[in-house]
Amino acid sequence: MSEPRINDRIRVPEVRLVGPKGEQIGVVSVNRALRLAREAGLDLVEVAPRSKPPVAKLMDYGKFKYEAAQKAREARRNQTNAQLKEIRFRLKIDSHDYETKKGHVIRFLKAGDKVKVMIMFRGREQSRPEFGYRLLMKLADELKEYATIEFKPRQDGRNMTMVLAPTRTKAEIRAEAERARREAERAEADAEQAD
Repeated sequence: MSEPRINDRIRVPEVRLVGPKGEQIGVVSVNRALRLAREAGLDLVEVAPRSKPPVAKLMDYGKFKYEAAQKAREARRNQTNAQLKEIRFRLKIDSHDYETKKGHVIRFLKAGDKVKVMIMFRGREQSRPEFGYRLLMKLADELKEYATIEFKPRQDGRNMTMVLAPTRTKAEIRAEAERARREAERAEADAEQAD
């Protein structure tokens, strides 16, 4: 968005003026609006240049720009950057290997990422896809506190895939970690004061 015109850059004969607390002052000449802005120690900022007459507001422009930059930074920080992680299973997987891979899936889900679980079929295994389906549904059932099934298991050539989505978003996980960090710092500061 382009910078709004402020103070002497406003080149229209009159504006609809809004006060610093949002109150409507009315349609006034630009000279009178500038005089009111100087008396209040504020800036005259054109907030709606396309309306007839343009709308201008009395405000502290530096503070306005700072707050807008803070909001934009906060929005970027809270943006979710969920990735799609992939983990592969074999149909004849050993129980220890299964538990290890399940642990990886849990770690990905706790971090807020989606997980694509894939079972690869070889040779005669392709004729029995129901075994793969059962294995994927068993995994989904064991992980229901961490994830929901986004895409049910489906055969795709030699592979069967299923996508699991985390129950909590990355922004929620990040906010919870930040809250826990602040509480730990507060507890540490209280312990130091007690000594």
